[in-house]
Amino acid sequence: MSDTTTVPFVDLRASHAEIDAEIRAGFDRVLAATAFVKGPDVAAFEDEYAAFCGVAHCVGLGNGTDAIELALRAAGVGPGTEVVVPGNTFVATVEAVVRAGGRPVLVDVDKDTLLMDPERAAAAIGPRTRAIVPVHLYGRLAPVADLLDLGPTVVEDAAQSQGAIRDGRRTIGAIAATSFYPGKNLGAYGDAGAVVTDSAELARAVRLLADHGSERKYVHETLGFNSRMDTLQAVVLRAKLRRLQRWNRQRADAAARYTEMLAGLPGLVLPEAGSDGEHVWHLYVVRVPDRERVTAVLGELGVAYGIHYPVPVHLTPAFRSLGHAAGDFPVTEEAAGQILSLPMFPQITLSQQEQVVQAVQKALA
Repeated sequence: MSDTTTVPFVDLRASHAEIDAEIRAGFDRVLAATAFVKGPDVAAFEDEYAAFCGVAHCVGLGNGTDAIELALRAAGVGPGTEVVVPGNTFVATVEAVVRAGGRPVLVDVDKDTLLMDPERAAAAIGPRTRAIVPVHLYGRLAPVADLLDLGPTVVEDAAQSQGAIRDGRRTIGAIAATSFYPGKNLGAYGDAGAVVTDSAELARAVRLLADHGSERKYVHETLGFNSRMDTLQAVVLRAKLRRLQRWNRQRADAAARYTEMLAGLPGLVLPEAGSDGEHVWHLYVVRVPDRERVTAVLGELGVAYGIHYPVPVHLTPAFRSLGHAAGDFPVTEEAAGQILSLPMFPQITLSQQEQVVQAVQKALA
């Protein structure tokens, strides 16, 4: 990477500049009330995000990984159960299964979308399967509707898809977990997460687990955890939620410009928006034949980039115990060697995108 990065991968300062005054006023309000945990803004955000997702319940949590784990636990995942998970995902998805006591059963993904393949998921279901976790990657929803009739509970990993739509809905399974890590489409100013569901039973189970198994102080119904959303993060999320749809439209516009400007470059595979819903472009992920060369040129020209993800979960040392080896999931493995995430954020300018495109053109020449 050059000493001066002229195009950042994500520009959080640009988003903050739009909401700075609102955030400061909200922080002052929380500081004056000293309502730092379970304050009024948390409850307000839960109501607002549930309405945005079109579901009855939202439970704010400490982070996205906890959100997946607690959703799985609420769905009955524990020792002796199995959970079907796509091989192409961040380690947190699989980590959450293990933390809940379940055994991850990995499956390869669709070669075009890199999302869960329903046929492979169906083939992986066994007598111990308790849940299926489709992962919505890059801003596009996985084909959840195709999984609903397979039997196990569908627990969505929605960390990269805030606002995306498929089959007319933003959440389709029994329960969905999301992350509000700062770089997400809806990002906090630290760690935060949530689950959303139409089920009052599942929502109550998650809320109990997240607060030491307790609804009333010093009355603990079950063994729980400490994973509560703090009020300052709720202030940030409420301000950003009011702008999320506009910011997602700006991402979509930027993605369309990339697609137009990058079309026809030799060896470059562009992402598909899909005709099955609304892609919110958390990431703009291309595939290139010689990624090392391409990233070297991007770095020389001051263009930041990401790789999501360079090492498949089944080849990660932390999950060696699953017993997989190279070649077990060929689509996932091939993609891991080719994928490249280009700069993407709502405020990215045409000039910045032109710089990115020129760098990619030079690398592929």
